[in-house]
Amino acid sequence: MEFRYMGKTGMRVSELCLGAMTFGRDTSEADSYTMMDMFAAAGGNFIDTANVYGRGTSEEIVGRWLKNQPREDWVIATKVRFPMGDGPNEVGLSRKHILTSVEASLRRLDTDYIDLYQVHTWDPGTPLAETLGTLNALVESGKVRYIGASNFFGWQLQKAVDLSNQRGWEPFTCLQPLYNLLDRGAEWEMVPVCQNEGLGIIPWSPLRGGWLSGKYTRDMTAPPAGMRVDQAEQNNWGERWSVYNNDRTWAVLDALFEVAKAEDKTPAQTALNWLKDKPGVTAPIIGARKIAHLEDNLGAVGWTMSAANRAKLDAVSDMPVAYPDNMTGITGRER
Repeated sequence: MEFRYMGKTGMRVSELCLGAMTFGRDTSEADSYTMMDMFAAAGGNFIDTANVYGRGTSEEIVGRWLKNQPREDWVIATKVRFPMGDGPNEVGLSRKHILTSVEASLRRLDTDYIDLYQVHTWDPGTPLAETLGTLNALVESGKVRYIGASNFFGWQLQKAVDLSNQRGWEPFTCLQPLYNLLDRGAEWEMVPVCQNEGLGIIPWSPLRGGWLSGKYTRDMTAPPAGMRVDQAEQNNWGERWSVYNNDRTWAVLDALFEVAKAEDKTPAQTALNWLKDKPGVTAPIIGARKIAHLEDNLGAVGWTMSAANRAKLDAVSDMPVAYPDNMTGITGRER
């Protein structure tokens, strides 16, 4: 596996990141250890989790595994923002909640520092200066090495970058957005901000909950029972069937199957390879539930898709030009 710099920093991460959201929830602790071992054997060095994954269980599993690894070889990322309890200060990006949360994450990860500490989404109730000043202090204390954001609008990210520059604070080094063949909205504002300001991009849900894994075909009238998309429909998650069962999705999947066959790869490997080499992308976050899923996902690296096949996927998945870009003649692929 190759390594890439995280934005403008000197920190290098593997071109795939192992997502730990399933650890302790859909994936047993034993299988989680096996997955991390497999990822390490493949040359990976980057694991992403969050305090709310399994209400801390994911961090604990990563921490127990990490104790048997050379700590400096690993880049461990976690997040803060969503509620960990019912109290009025157990949610958000206030100084109080961030400082409480980082100490709890350090305990669960059983480590002295967090390599990448990310705000999970925007907090409209807390002044941005309070959040960024607190994160800057954590970097200065040594408890956090780098900071990042997830699920920000373009204007929110730009505002955070500008304020950090004005105050001389540690800037965000990366953005973690939803980005995949079916969801390319990040290209309108978020990707340009990251490219202009030198932030790395580490997309989450690169296979959109299994839609791009090869398990879904045009002839289906409903998701198979027990699959992630079936669960999404029941729980009102973003990747639910009612959202993606449309002509655009099936056209993208038809092309994905064609390109995968031409490249002699699986659909999942093809979708991940397309994403990891998109402009600005540092490392897609692969979040497997089963060992076999991770085995397949790891086959996304070590090869280069043909220009013709990449162009085919670009074209079929391109999104309609939105205002105000439709006033300038800019297309999605030119942004």
